Amino acid sequence: MTSTVDLRLVIALIALLALALAANILGRVGLGRPMITAALRAVLQLAVAAAVITIALQHLALALLVVLVMFSIATLTAARRTDVGRRWPWTALALAAGALPVLLIITGTSVAPFTPATVIPIGGIIIGGTMTGHSLSARRSFAALRDDYGQYEAGLAVGLLPRESIDLVVARHRPEALFPALDQTRTVGVVTLPGAFIGVLLGGGSPVQAAATQIIVLVGLLAAEALTIVVSHQLIMHGRLLATDLINDHQGMWR
Repeated sequence: MTSTVDLRLVIALIALLALALAANILGRVGLGRPMITAALRAVLQLAVAAAVITIALQHLALALLVVLVMFSIATLTAARRTDVGRRWPWTALALAAGALPVLLIITGTSVAPFTPATVIPIGGIIIGGTMTGHSLSARRSFAALRDDYGQYEAGLAVGLLPRESIDLVVARHRPEALFPALDQTRTVGVVTLPGAFIGVLLGGGSPVQAAATQIIVLVGLLAAEALTIVVSHQLIMHGRLLATDLINDHQGMWR
């Protein structure tokens, strides 16, 4: 499947956005403006990305720079989604802990060639997965600490250390952040054919090559997100990575 950049694309995009807005209005979801903003941002960002990547595909150094920019934006996005404010470097550490080992294994084993054409898409997919996994994990953990702060205090009262009390509250929610990646891996080829598979086919590769590429990406995502979630949890337990309101409301209580 390919899409032609012409009036038909514009008409299709407008129709799809109108459908999304209609569902939003009928369902009283209240996300009409964010939907429009997201669509407009996607068009602008993809236009810029297409221009930049066209150049970056010619030079490995530029491709690595593009991946670094992706990582920076992912870090800032995850930090904003979890409202950690100035503690965003810990967010960067959690994302790097997941993405870097996976990308090193994929490129180091030469299962994917170390070229701009593979570094950019695979790097983007893996980094995006760590961003999603971290955001889901941290947001759920912070919500649990807000809702069950009494349980945290009860843990302290019976002699638990602060990190042990935090773990008491948030540990049961940790697996939830990995469910999307697990579901995607379980249903690949049966319910969905993800982007890496389609990309290889559109690039002229065989179905076997497409399947091999997709499985390495999916398992890589599982590894990257699992590592990120574990590191995020440790940072939260030790009071390094917490939402701004939690720190302000309970200053000094997390250590």
